[in-house]
Amino acid sequence: MSSSPPPPPRRKFTLRGPLDSEQRDFLDTYGYIHFGAFAAPAEIEMIRSELGAIESSWLAEGRQVVNGIPIRYGTRPDGSRYVNRFAFTSLFSRRLREFLTDERWEAVRAACGDKFRLGEHEKDGVVVNQFINQPGSRYKRLGWHVDALRDLFYGRLPQPMLNVGLYLDDSYRDKGALRIIPGSHKQSLWHMLFGKLHFFDHRDDPNEVILEADAGDLTFHDGRTWHRVGKAQTTGLASLRRTMYLPFLTGPYEPKTEASSMPLYHRFSRALR
Repeated sequence: MSSSPPPPPRRKFTLRGPLDSEQRDFLDTYGYIHFGAFAAPAEIEMIRSELGAIESSWLAEGRQVVNGIPIRYGTRPDGSRYVNRFAFTSLFSRRLREFLTDERWEAVRAACGDKFRLGEHEKDGVVVNQFINQPGSRYKRLGWHVDALRDLFYGRLPQPMLNVGLYLDDSYRDKGALRIIPGSHKQSLWHMLFGKLHFFDHRDDPNEVILEADAGDLTFHDGRTWHRVGKAQTTGLASLRRTMYLPFLTGPYEPKTEASSMPLYHRFSRALR
């Protein structure tokens, strides 16, 4: 891996449009950036409500897959099921689609770069992860991984990608929080493949940064960075941590449909469980 940059300052920026020189330098140097108060509390509450409606609909119809992407379900202690990982979420909610047409998201796209687009119909679409530390949860933590690695399963080198995360709950150290290795987006392909055991390695890294966020905050991270989610120190509903991830992509437009087959990286993930 290339030499690590000096530890990043712990700060939040404000997103108003294309990144200014300081913000661009921060993202280019560390591979991530954090913006405060992007969405209002009422908007966050709306998203939570829409997720509840989507979850109820999927449970009622017994849906297992969306556009070839498996839905990850968990089981509560009382035996009821819930969604740990939503895929293509915005395609199931008019209100979410309208929210994503707000001019603020054009500022996000512009901040990513002129060639980027929001991939609502590509990859896994708009993903929502629900981490909760309780028996039956499939998402209590997530091991070290690199998002761009999935491109190898399509037979190509990793493409430029920024994962944009909107926090739907406060995400502090006691809830596990996002851990990221600053500067790891500049690593070689060899280290991207073999620097850590993808998804199985949960060990602390001496260079990792714990990114604590408030509900409504927004983060970008480069798809080539090593990152993970720690296990919450609390349990039950007190540990609930929801984040919406929006893929901003370059390269060929590759939409998914209900006729799409399950990608190899998800087949591989299933085989490991």
